[in-house]
This record gives sequence, structure tokens and C-alpha cells, in this order.
Amino acid sequence: MLILLTFSQNNLELFTSRDVDTVLKKIDGSQNIWLRCIHFRDRTGTARIIKHFGLNPSRVNMIFNHSPLGIDEDVEDCLFDSYEILTPQIKNHEFEVARGNIVVGNNFIITFEITELKILSILANNLQKRTLDIPKLGIDYLFYLIFKDILNNYETVFDYISRKLDDLEDEVLENSGDESTYQKIATMRQSTRSGRRNFQSIKSLMAIMDREDFQWITQPVKELFNQELVHQVDKLWQEYQALRAWMSELMEIQRDNIASKTGERINRLTILSTIFLPITFMSGFYGMNFKYMPELEQPWAYPALICVMALIVIGSITYAKKQRWL
Repeated sequence: MLILLTFSQNNLELFTSRDVDTVLKKIDGSQNIWLRCIHFRDRTGTARIIKHFGLNPSRVNMIFNHSPLGIDEDVEDCLFDSYEILTPQIKNHEFEVARGNIVVGNNFIITFEITELKILSILANNLQKRTLDIPKLGIDYLFYLIFKDILNNYETVFDYISRKLDDLEDEVLENSGDESTYQKIATMRQSTRSGRRNFQSIKSLMAIMDREDFQWITQPVKELFNQELVHQVDKLWQEYQALRAWMSELMEIQRDNIASKTGERINRLTILSTIFLPITFMSGFYGMNFKYMPELEQPWAYPALICVMALIVIGSITYAKKQRWL
């Protein structure tokens, strides 16, 4: 799906189509443009879009190969960024990751969304409901709004993770969890790895914007990044590391709990085997085929032997409980 948003003074026009040529004909090069390509994996169509905006054809490979953040050293035609964003959506106990690319030019932004990024859909809806600053500040202001919403999205995700870890911590510390509890924590930790790559990409972008002077980000927008987002990125990065450390600690404790429970089971089986060992010996002793075993001729021999076995079992269990082995 292709969604074209055209910004003019106090007005936003939205056009949706699945046909590349139809969308490209609607583009007014004098206006600020945001083109969203959602679930769009047509290489030929992507090449036509790249060509229409005057970008280097190598950008097509970068889009489909999910190349990292960067500016082409040979052809500085745009600011290119790839993202892997953790979302609050859960599937099979794993956080879903939204992947795609953002291309920023002089008066346009193109987002190639492999999976639809909900925060961008919400942003597009909000832009239709409020007075637009984009015609005044430029399309790079939209780039700032996108990253601002991405960081706000992480606050939502981290809040959800914290609440889930609180519940899992209760299970771990009360020793009421089992291997499934360990697996939940391990799965959550594994599914949040992409957050590290995304934060590193964002921090790299901030560093590039701070030291480089390129035409796609104006000074007012650069100041917005530095004043409002740099601190938020550092704060979220520290929170991300703290959550990862929390998960590791819970996994370690739960691993010890599982090992302790396994040890208890083995200990109980060992004690039970020890209790029944003398009975097994006695049964084996009287199972031998000797002709002369005088006590076998006594009428009280069988019940006496049963009583002795019972006393051994009861005495052994009583002693084990007294020693707190059971």
C-alpha cells in the first residue's frame, strides 16, 4: 500500500493507492511530501520511486538489504536510515519488531515499512487533526516528529516490560515458578535484543547530526533534536540496559531455583532408595534356594518378617524427617 501525504499551508492532502505510477503522478515537487510504502516489496516499483525523487539507484539495494544508517560518500542525495523498532505487540511471548527504512530529502520523506509501523499511522492521523508546522519548519520537522514518537513508543514498551518483570519476579522469589517461568524471561530478553541495534542507530544519527552539517536537517530542527531528544535517548538507553540486567538476574535466580528443585527431587529419591535398601536385602536373602532355613518352618516367621520390614520403613522415614531430609 502507498500512502501519499502532501503538506501545504494549513492543509494536508492524503492519497492512497496500490499503483506506483498513480501515486507518482499525484506528487507535487513544490510541496513537502511524505510517502509511506507499507508492505511494499516490489523491487521494480521501488526503483521507480527512487528514480522519481532523483536518488541514486544504489538506494534500492540498501532498502532491500536493510543497510544501516548512513550518507552515501560518493552521492550525497539523501539521509538514509534503517530501523528495527520494538513494539508493544506480543506474539508467542515475543515482542514484535517493526523493520523498515527512512529516506529524507530536501522536501520529502519516504518510509519503507516492511511491517506497518503503528506509531507512524497514529502520527499521520494526528497531523490531519492539528495545525501543521511542517510547511513553515520544513519536512525535516516531520523527521523530528517521527523520532520523537519512536522514543515515546519505547517508553510504552519499557513500562510494559517492567510490569511483566514485576509479576515474574514474584514467581521467581516465591520459588513458585518452573521451567516455563525461566523460558518466559529468556524469550523476553531475546526478543528485546533488536532494541540495542535501534538505539545504537539513533545514537549514531544524533552523532552525525551533531558533527556534520548537511542540507537535509535545518539548524532549528537540529536544535530540537539536541534539546529534546538527546537526553531522552540517553535516559531510555540506561533504562534499556537496566531492564536487560534485571532479566539476567531473574534468569540466574530462576536457574538456581530449578537446580535446587532438581536437587531436592534427587535427594528424596536417594532417601527412598536408602529406606528400601534393607528391605530389598531381606527379600533377596529369603529368596535364596537353601534347603535348610529353620525359621521358614516357624508359623510366626512370615508376619515377624513383615513387621520388621514395616519397622525399618517407619523408623527410616521418622529419622529422615527428624533430620529434615524429607
